[in-house]
Parts: sequence; structure tokens; C-alpha cells
Amino acid sequence: MTARSGSQSRGSLAAAVVALVVAAGCAVGGVGESGPQEPREPAPGQSRQAASPGPQTTRADGTTSVEEFKTDIGDAVNIAEDYWGAQFKASGQQFRPIRRIVPYQREGEVACGGQALPRNNAVYCSQGDFIAYDVNWSVAAFRQVGDAFVFYLLGHEYAHGIQARLGIRNNFTIQQELQADCMAGAYLGDSVRSGVLKLDTGDLDEFREGLLAVGDDPDQPWFAEGSHGTAEQRTDSFFRGYENSLDACDLG
Repeated sequence: MTARSGSQSRGSLAAAVVALVVAAGCAVGGVGESGPQEPREPAPGQSRQAASPGPQTTRADGTTSVEEFKTDIGDAVNIAEDYWGAQFKASGQQFRPIRRIVPYQREGEVACGGQALPRNNAVYCSQGDFIAYDVNWSVAAFRQVGDAFVFYLLGHEYAHGIQARLGIRNNFTIQQELQADCMAGAYLGDSVRSGVLKLDTGDLDEFREGLLAVGDDPDQPWFAEGSHGTAEQRTDSFFRGYENSLDACDLG
């Protein structure tokens, strides 16, 4: 995907916007709920920037370098902040960007409420109001799936931050996760339609491929804590948001 500078996203949240409150506990991808805790910093002398993973199968779009990855992460964050800022402004609400985006390399390097974040994951921790992601895993996915996956990944976790700001707390994890997929789709679809993002050849296929990779096992009960939805459910939710914007995401 290609970010275009100087453009702004437009749109609106549902007419009835819930009062801005931060939900308790961690709204995270694959990690259980717990109390608040700031992300722990790496020990002195340890770099927060990961070395490149070992040899991987690389997509034909040439997305290979860590520098490209860092640029895409930065673009995804900036576009998400602009997009959600515009939605909140249109609804007469004040927007607070997520406080921090924290890359980590090792299990236990970052914690949410005293619970160490595992490898191969990306999460939003609500009371600390930060997104953390395993940079080695994320760069490997960037190389194997493509750069569109980075924008989806950031968009999904940023959507959890928006859910927290809107006070949205569903009864089941899968409801929270599928809504976040829809919101990520809306953020990306609206950004493409407004000209903030330009789709490159194969980007839509990269979205589908990435969603297939993060779907739950078909045998996992939908009501289980931590369920995110099958690949089919996640793909359907994402593209409903992508094609129909936030109206498809049941934010009202």
C-alpha cells in the first residue's frame, strides 16, 4: 500500500456516540484480561529494533526490509490517528490518540497488567493505552504476506483502542474481535476512497491472505474466551467494513 501525504480521511461515527471512557482490563489479541500496567522498557543496552528474521518466503511486491516495515508502521499509525480523529470530530467528540506503540522482541519484555505478552502476537492494553507487537513476527508476516498486512494489523489493534474510548464491551471476545476487524476494514476502505492510501497490485489478496492466517481453528468454540472468529468470519467482517464503512460495524 502507498500512503499519500496531505490528504485527510472523512466520515462519521454512529450518531449516538457513547461517552468516552476507558474500559477496564486488557482488550488484547490472544492475551487474557488483567489489571493495569505500563509497558516495561527493554533492559539497558538492549535494542528495541529487531534484527531481520532469517530467510523467509517473500512476496513479489518486494516488501523485505526492516526500514520498509518501519515506514509502513509509521504511516499506518499516522493515518489511523487522522482517520479516527476525523470521525470523533464529526460526532462532536474529542479524540485522544493511543499513547504508545511498543515493539518488543522477547516474551516478557512487555507486560499488560502483570501478564507477560507472548511472542508472535500484537495486542492493545486498554488501561495502559498502548499497542504492543512482536516485531520479529510482524516483520516476518510483512515479508511473507505483504505490506497490506501491516496496515490491517495496526488497524485492528487501533480499533480496540477506539472500542475502549467508546465504552464498547461485548459479552463475548469474538464479538469484540469481529467488530475490530470491521472497524479496521472501514479505516482502510475509507482511506483508500479518500485518496489517503493507494492500493497496489495484490493488496486486496494480501488482506485476504492475512485474515486467513489469523483465523481461529474451526473446532474452537465461538464462546470461548480469546476466540477471534474463523478465517471466514474475520474475512467477512473486515470486508463489510472495507466496503460499507463504519455503518457496517454496529457502533451505535
